[in-house]
Amino acid sequence: MLSWGAAIKSFTIFGLNSLEWAGLAITTFIIVYFGLELLNVIYNTWLGQLMGTYADLKKMGKWAVITGATDGIGKAYAEELARLGIDVVLISRSLDKLKKVAAAIESEFKVNVKVIAIDFTQDVEIYETIRKELEGLEIGTLINNVGMAYPYPEYFLDMPNGDKLCMDMIFCNLVSVTMMIRVVMPQMVERRRGVVVNIGSIAAIAPTPLMCVYGASKAFMDKLSRDLITEYSDKGIIVQSVLPGYVATNMSRIRMSSYTAPSATEYTKVALKTIGLQSRTAAYPPHRVMLFGIRWGDFFLPNYLAQVSYRTIHQMWLKAKKNQARRAKAQ
Repeated sequence: MLSWGAAIKSFTIFGLNSLEWAGLAITTFIIVYFGLELLNVIYNTWLGQLMGTYADLKKMGKWAVITGATDGIGKAYAEELARLGIDVVLISRSLDKLKKVAAAIESEFKVNVKVIAIDFTQDVEIYETIRKELEGLEIGTLINNVGMAYPYPEYFLDMPNGDKLCMDMIFCNLVSVTMMIRVVMPQMVERRRGVVVNIGSIAAIAPTPLMCVYGASKAFMDKLSRDLITEYSDKGIIVQSVLPGYVATNMSRIRMSSYTAPSATEYTKVALKTIGLQSRTAAYPPHRVMLFGIRWGDFFLPNYLAQVSYRTIHQMWLKAKKNQARRAKAQ
């Protein structure tokens, strides 16, 4: 009498036994899946952009609102939107920096610029101030960029002034994106057109031990974005979750741009052309490769990926501790 294994092997169709058919089915699935992924990447990254099928932000509304607009990616978005002829509202903490950026944008791009000085680590009352400041403006685009990160990697219970840092990060990274959407989106829904871009981080899906609150805050932004897409896409609203890797900004402490860590301007020029094409994107091609790798690494080897991330960030932690010890000794 044949065993089950022998019976399975002996069962043939068109000259192939069942195990060979299973191997063929799996191989076909992998080829089709990755083939479709490749076509998606080609269209979204190059072909769709060359065809100009991304969103025309000028048609969304006269004004764009950008939070965290005095530096890095926020400033770059403000400049690129102004380059398109869109009037911009710049919201950030420092009035002096806001005025400086506003003057430069007005001079170079000949658009109207409004500034609102707000500290996003404050309580929800600040959003009534913002709501009043934006009253009467036709806002077609909202860029939720403001955010804060750890000063250096640290264990959750050992963060210096940890209670305040945690709450500041929650207000700045979570509450700001939630409330700014509530302030701006109603008029978009009324006009049945508008764009909301939430600038998160690849940390939203990558393990971030020693930076856990930051990573969790970016995961919140990503989840909020994806559910808002489902809720409001049939009302003419485009919501996009942007998950960049390293960009050469003050927040990342990367001074020189490179192929894998572009300047904020380089990144933003690419990211703007993904609006309307990609609802969830790392935008910049090398970052898209990283995003793809992290997704599959988390699916197949989550524990290994977590340990690799921990070892990498732990090295940053050790370097920070050595620098602190060196400075303390110098004093």
